[in-house]
Amino acid sequence: MSVRALVVDPSVSAAVRLAEVPDPVPGPGQVLVEVSHASLNYGDLNDARSGRVPVGAVLGSDAAGVVVQAAAGGTGPAVGTQVVALTAGAFAERVAVDVGALAQVPKGLRLAQAVALPVAGVAALRSLRAAGLGPDKRVLVTGASGGVGRFAVQLAARAGAHVIASVGSADRGQGLAEAGADEVLIGLEGLEGLERPVDVVVDNVGGPQLVLAWNLLAPGGSVQSVGWTSGQPAVFAPYATVGPAKSLTSFVIEGDVGADLAVLTELAAEGALGVEIGWQGTWDRFEEAAEALRGRRISGKAVLEVASGQMPAPVPSLPG
Repeated sequence: MSVRALVVDPSVSAAVRLAEVPDPVPGPGQVLVEVSHASLNYGDLNDARSGRVPVGAVLGSDAAGVVVQAAAGGTGPAVGTQVVALTAGAFAERVAVDVGALAQVPKGLRLAQAVALPVAGVAALRSLRAAGLGPDKRVLVTGASGGVGRFAVQLAARAGAHVIASVGSADRGQGLAEAGADEVLIGLEGLEGLERPVDVVVDNVGGPQLVLAWNLLAPGGSVQSVGWTSGQPAVFAPYATVGPAKSLTSFVIEGDVGADLAVLTELAAEGALGVEIGWQGTWDRFEEAAEALRGRRISGKAVLEVASGQMPAPVPSLPG
């Protein structure tokens, strides 16, 4: 038995191709999920080309679908349950998932919406939590138009913080005020114009913007380095890190995420957390979605429909 999946292949133009892979066999404490939707993250594009995911391995982290085989021993959801998961190898027709890595999708929430939550939603929730979010905090979110950024703006506003959203252009700032941003700043110049320091930074951009965010941080504050979409180095001036205590913290999602996913899906089902899907299409259009995401032409999330569509033959990369 085999299933179709999007696997890493640096020899083709998208660095990803459709292939047949062995049907996954659930291990102890795992369920088998038939995937209908997957969500594309900026990190997936890096994984496809950086070597972090081996050639031939299935790409992806965000999956949503239906349980077709329950976990042995009765743990986890029953067969027929709609679930959303954060798991390696998510871009496949079926995937084996640890019961601690998924949550049941509440009624009223579509799978296409739920699948936008795992990486981006959990990153936003946990980075804010790690930074010490509270109602008296001033929170800066860079790259606020993306998946993590939009969730971070909403969650920080929900906690009663004063939220400052930084985006690359006026178009990408649309909807952020309605999502809870008290201020929407355009580009680096906007950051330099801030009159008061901030207590928390959720940084998705890296590079020069990370340096500016550090300089804006109040004593005792924290920068959570969640992403680095700029691809540029961050160069700190001499003595920039000498002074009152503040922290720059690397970020990665670790451990079980099921409880956090349950919180996020409930908020989304209630309408308390908006899920913006900026691109949706069948997985035969993976390269189109990847180019749009890399070119910052997507606000919110890109969602792949896994259950339908056929990917055409891969196009070899041109030499040089």
